[in-house]
Amino acid sequence: DRSVSRGLGDVYKRQVLADDHEVVRAGFKMILEQDAEIKVVAEAADGTQAYTIVSRERPDILLMDISMPPGQSGLVACEKIAKDFPGTKVVILTMFAEPEYLFYTLRGGAAGYVLKNSTSEELIAAVHAVAEGGSYIHPKMTAMLTKQLVAGGEEEDRSYQQLSNRELEILQLLAKGFTNKEISEQIFLSVKTVEAHRSKIYQKLGLKTRADLVDYALRHKLLNV
Repeated sequence: DRSVSRGLGDVYKRQVLADDHEVVRAGFKMILEQDAEIKVVAEAADGTQAYTIVSRERPDILLMDISMPPGQSGLVACEKIAKDFPGTKVVILTMFAEPEYLFYTLRGGAAGYVLKNSTSEELIAAVHAVAEGGSYIHPKMTAMLTKQLVAGGEEEDRSYQQLSNRELEILQLLAKGFTNKEISEQIFLSVKTVEAHRSKIYQKLGLKTRADLVDYALRHKLLNV
């Protein structure tokens, strides 16, 4: 058990916060530490920092935004951390209530999905649920998924689910107009590797031009995942 004893019978749920806005981290730290069982042990401003801190601190929970800078995005970091440090449960914190975002984070190994407009009680409940071995999906997202299942019949294009988290990150940057070289500099891969990913993206989604790619990203609400 990695929890830290505070006294007779008391333990902390050790928590790391990752968000690229310091004021947001400060707000969430204040909310979380209202609960005597939660202790924020470190903070990170991007996915790379989050990975380094988790490797050092091995917290019970990492509460992380997915919308952080490319190359250090929460989406890619979530996948790496969940794989390399299974003892740390990742709870995604986001403003996006879209099934596409939920799909990628859960596939990447996240144990929780909390919207930033949640109440303090909901945020603390999510941390406790995940720390105790369960999972937590914001009620709004659960309702949305249920509605989709009930609607059934209509065949939706979910070809984006073939993309890896890294390919999704590159698709977003391509759709925003970055060149292969600019993308390689942002996400720390060689130009050749970016080009290979780009070819796979076009092939998997059946796209021919960048205009097709931009249209696809917009239609599927993938630009901020």
